[in-house]
Amino acid sequence: MIRMIMKNQTIISSFILRGLPIPPEHQHLFYALFLVMYLTTVLGNLIIIILILLDSHLHTPMYFFLSNLSLSDLCFSSVTMPKMLRNMQSQVPSISYVGCLTQMYFFMFFANMENFLLVIMAYDRYVAICFPLHYTSIMSPKLCVGLVVLCWVITMLHSMLHTLLLARLSFCEDNMIQHFFCDISALFNLACSDIFINELMIFVLAGPVIVIPFLLIIVSYVQIVCSILKVSSARVIHKVFSTCGSHLSVVSLFYGTVIGVYLCPSTNNSTVKETVIALMYTVVTPMLNPFIYSLRNRDMKKALISVLYKKKISL
Repeated sequence: MIRMIMKNQTIISSFILRGLPIPPEHQHLFYALFLVMYLTTVLGNLIIIILILLDSHLHTPMYFFLSNLSLSDLCFSSVTMPKMLRNMQSQVPSISYVGCLTQMYFFMFFANMENFLLVIMAYDRYVAICFPLHYTSIMSPKLCVGLVVLCWVITMLHSMLHTLLLARLSFCEDNMIQHFFCDISALFNLACSDIFINELMIFVLAGPVIVIPFLLIIVSYVQIVCSILKVSSARVIHKVFSTCGSHLSVVSLFYGTVIGVYLCPSTNNSTVKETVIALMYTVVTPMLNPFIYSLRNRDMKKALISVLYKKKISL
C-alpha cells in the first residue's frame, strides 16, 4: 500500500517500543525467564565456538560452518534481547531513532547470515554424502573461507540497502512501535512517506535472499536421500541421518518460524501472533541450536569430554 505524506508529519528523535503483551503482575517472572534464556544462548553458543577452536578433530569444513552459525546465533539474539530486557524494567521503553535503525540493520544482517549459512551447511553435507571421495578436494579451506566471506558481504549489502531506504522515510507523530524490537514492517506502519520503493525492494530481494536458499536446501536433501536409498546398508543410512539430523532440525526451526510470520498472516490478533513467533526465532531458536548440535553429535560430546578431562588433569 502506498502511503501519502500527511500534514502531521514531524521529525522523530526516538520511538516507544510496545514490548511484549505481558500483564504487569507477570512482568518480573517473564523478565527472569528471558534473562535465563538469553544467558543460556550466550553460554551454549560460546561453548560450541570454543570447543571447535580448541579441538583439532573439529577443524573440518562442517564445524567451521557450525562455529560461524553459533557466532551468528549469539549476535542475532544479542541484537534484541538486551534491549528488550532493559525495557521490561523501564518506565519508558524507548529507543532512539539512530538506535532503532542500527538494531534493524543488525537484525536483518544476522537473520540473513543464518539463512545463508544453513544453505552452505546443506551443500557441505551434500558433497560429503554424495561425493565422499572428492570431499576434501571440493571443500578446500580456501572455498570454505570464501563462502563464509561471501555470506558476510551479501548480508551486509542487503541489510545496508534496506536501512538506507528506511532512513529516507518521514514518520508521523505516532512513534509507538507495536513490537519489542525495531521490525521493518512495524516501522512501515508509522511512516508518513511513500513506502512503495521499500516494499518493492523487499519483494524483489525476497527471492534471492529467502526463497532460493530454501529451495537449495530442499534440493540438497533430495539429492542426499536419493543417494542413500541406493545403499543397502542400514548402518550407513543410520549414520547419514544422524549426521544430517541436527542440521535438518535447525532448518525446520528457522524456516518454520519465518513461514509462520511472513507466509501465514493472521487477521485476528496478528500483532500478538507475530510477537510470539518473533520470540521463537530471536530467542528460542538461537538457544536451542547449541543443544541440538551437542546432544545429537558424538564429535561435540567427545570434544567437550576431552576439554574437561584435560582441564581436570591440569588442575
